[in-house]
Amino acid sequence: MSDPTAIEEFERRARQAFENIPSPFADYLGDTVLRIDDWPAQEILDHFGLDSPLQLCGLYQGVPVGEKSPWSIPNGQGDRITLYRRPLLNEMQATGVELDKLIQHVVVHEVGHHFGLSDADMHQIEDSADD
Repeated sequence: MSDPTAIEEFERRARQAFENIPSPFADYLGDTVLRIDDWPAQEILDHFGLDSPLQLCGLYQGVPVGEKSPWSIPNGQGDRITLYRRPLLNEMQATGVELDKLIQHVVVHEVGHHFGLSDADMHQIEDSADD
């Protein structure tokens, strides 16, 4: 079995989670790029007021679906979802949650941002699903 912590295997699992987003949501992800980085850049941490790179497992950058226009491509780049491998691996070790479940959770969370949902919106949805 492949080592899930290896970058190639981690990326394969992330792409699989991304490709498993169901319709109709997947229909709006056609041009969204999925990236895997080991760590978030310091400027990203600073932007969100985070002290540790372990505090950020994923990031959506782009213009949410409901706000798009022909002129809404930021800095000439389209929508991007970045997963941060090392923070996710750390969370897996700290919580015992399976890596595939963590990856899927973060992918779904960042896709939610793509659709304009805030963190509070997504926590409310998750909480209501747990009831």
